[in-house]
Amino acid sequence: MLIPWNLALWGLALIGAWALVWFLYDNLKSLAQICIALLAPYFAPNEHKSLAERFGKWAVITGSTDGIGKHYAFQLASRGLNVVLVSRSAEKLAAVAHEIESKYSVKTKWIAIDFSSGRHIYDQLRKELESVPVGILVNNVGANIDYPDDLDNVPEDKLWQLININVGAVTMLTRILLPSMKKRGQGAIVNISSGTELQPLPYMAVYAATKAYIRYFTLALQHELEPFGITCQLVSPMFVSTKMNNFSSTIMEGGLFIPNAEMYAKFATFTLGKTKQTTGYWSHGLQVGIMKLAPEFIRIAIGGAMDKQFRKEYFELQKSATPAQSG
Repeated sequence: MLIPWNLALWGLALIGAWALVWFLYDNLKSLAQICIALLAPYFAPNEHKSLAERFGKWAVITGSTDGIGKHYAFQLASRGLNVVLVSRSAEKLAAVAHEIESKYSVKTKWIAIDFSSGRHIYDQLRKELESVPVGILVNNVGANIDYPDDLDNVPEDKLWQLININVGAVTMLTRILLPSMKKRGQGAIVNISSGTELQPLPYMAVYAATKAYIRYFTLALQHELEPFGITCQLVSPMFVSTKMNNFSSTIMEGGLFIPNAEMYAKFATFTLGKTKQTTGYWSHGLQVGIMKLAPEFIRIAIGGAMDKQFRKEYFELQKSATPAQSG
């Protein structure tokens, strides 16, 4: 028996509507949740809790002496949380801790650790943090290659650095702090990923792959930790003007779609406790929605072309910074 044309058309229309609804949900849910969070205090003012009340009074932020991590620390301190700063340079850590304590009425602690060193550093971290009731963990520390390039041109030490920092740190530090969070029945883990998680990225292949790891790691933990009352948030920024991107003069100039680290952290910390998955910044949410309209192979090609341009910018910057030789 043949299916009537009008019934077939209705079926196709329903399939199209279903696909559109889920596409819009997947790409605009972060923006929608932020809007709801902005309006919620007006409709349910008594349900509003501070981050300290909801998660705990101490926050650990890795990679906290520069860029997004540093400004996350300032934003959390401004909300009354005590902060543990974890980074490589003791001198920078002491300076940031002093700045936070002089600006806000909170306590600070700092731990100098080089996450590129591998497994043995986590014994020290475990000892340093065992007496701290950590309520929020911000896994921000990250590394990138100096500029986009072919895989076989990137030094092996640099590749191990990316793997140890971008994959090792988020995994092991989360593993260290989870038991105490589960015992208290509260806590939040914030994993800073990147928009490069959305597709493979030529000339930055390992960096993008490590961010895809963070994405899947975080989404899996969301399911695992929900029964324990622990929030696990994935934050996936697009371009932000930080020194990690200083291979490109275009990115470092910033703009409407490329915020600086301070502006980005201000928006991103606002989303904590309000959405489990976010780009962290309003214009980045729009960018992701537009990008995902294109098939993956097109996004890969565009990403590769952009990275070739960034590599060109890097060499131009290097050339302009090199003093001319006199004869």
